Amino acid sequence: MNILVVGSVALDTIATPDKSVKRALGGSATYFSTAARYFAPVRLVGVVGNDFPEEHVKFLKSRDIDIKGLTTETGPTFHWQGEYGPDFGDARTIDTQLGVFADFHPVIPEQFRDSQFVFLANIDPELQLEVLEQVNDPLVTALDTMNYWITGKPEALKKTLAKVDILLINETEAQMLAGIDNLFQAAQAVMDMGPGTLVIKRGGSGALLFHRPYESGGEPGLFSVPAFLLDKISDPTGAGDTFAGGFVGYLASAGSLNSESVRQAVVAGSVMASFNVQSFSLERLGSISRNDIQKRLDEFAARTSFKPIKIE
Repeated sequence: MNILVVGSVALDTIATPDKSVKRALGGSATYFSTAARYFAPVRLVGVVGNDFPEEHVKFLKSRDIDIKGLTTETGPTFHWQGEYGPDFGDARTIDTQLGVFADFHPVIPEQFRDSQFVFLANIDPELQLEVLEQVNDPLVTALDTMNYWITGKPEALKKTLAKVDILLINETEAQMLAGIDNLFQAAQAVMDMGPGTLVIKRGGSGALLFHRPYESGGEPGLFSVPAFLLDKISDPTGAGDTFAGGFVGYLASAGSLNSESVRQAVVAGSVMASFNVQSFSLERLGSISRNDIQKRLDEFAARTSFKPIKIE
């Protein structure tokens, strides 16, 4: 099944304790698309400036991502600059230049409007609503957001949440959105706003899935997975978007939102994010094979599976 993603395509300048890169390919839609394309066809809608390097366009095309919805406007491409400390926690933003992205209003090409899966990357919730008004009854809609929109445009965000099936956010954002500190209670409150599936991304601590089964209704179930442990991390930039790409990509390949599929999708998302953090920009993520993914999925299963324990 086809996936439509609407979000940013950017240039990133990143510094870590070991290395730095300038104007590397980045952006939420870019990371998402690169990960999701290993599982299903992807259609990208975004905007870049006339300074966007042709080599990056060639990269997207080489991944067989449909970029008919990627427009080029006069002006600079969205540029973000940040740095990470030794613990690779949240990046410290040094500078953000929106460029042509500041005036971005997504126009979905006619041939994209029948996409069965729609992913609304982290952009203004009013723009996310504009996208939903242009697509033709997709099977699944998923959304990412952040604290900036939660506090800055809460009403628009709530209107959007009422129209989506899946929400992917981090722990702090879930608590902020619900206005509740207890994570379990916060998750239930967020799901009451609309999405029947909530994925809470926890970085190096893994992910939590709250899912209200569509096949049976009732209270949401809880599923927890660790992060895929690595001996070295190079750059966490884009890990959350890569997770979302693996998650939605797997669901699109499965064509289902049943309990088993969404649990497997969380694992797929975690595995794709583990490849992403092993290099800067899309270096690692864009060079792996489906065999590499399968091998890591098998290793993930071996690390986390166990027989039920019975106390005699």
